[in-house]
Amino acid sequence: MKFSTLFLLTLVLACNSKEQTSSEVTDSSKVSTGNIPGGEPSKDTAVAQPQTRDTTATKKTYQNKRFKEVTVERIGDSSFRISGKGQIFEANFGWVVEDGHEELKSGYQMTDAGAPEWGKFSFTVTAAKKRPNSTLHLVLYESSAMDGSRVYELPVLLY
Repeated sequence: MKFSTLFLLTLVLACNSKEQTSSEVTDSSKVSTGNIPGGEPSKDTAVAQPQTRDTTATKKTYQNKRFKEVTVERIGDSSFRISGKGQIFEANFGWVVEDGHEELKSGYQMTDAGAPEWGKFSFTVTAAKKRPNSTLHLVLYESSAMDGSRVYELPVLLY
């Protein structure tokens, strides 16, 4: 019985000493000196720092081999401004809004410079969900010069 009590006491003390060591504050700007002679910082007293929240929303950017720095900005209930850069043959690219089941809208846009330059683009799209639980994606693509098929597709989440 004495051995069990001694073992448990040793185990509790060992656990507490590891926990105290790992929670020590080492940054001198976050400790107080308290009433300790000589002004030595007390490592067991941390000064609470107010939490500041960054209010600037970070925009998600999308990119692939032909499109870069593509961002989406919601400007209305179902309207979006898409902007970015494209390295597109003859500066002409296509886009499609789809919900995973069908294409809802499609169109073509141009960059302000053709390949090999990175031309800027910005356009707006208005598209509403047909089903409340669906997710709308905008797919940017370049048309193949060989057969007109979609190449370098870049899916971008709308909502």
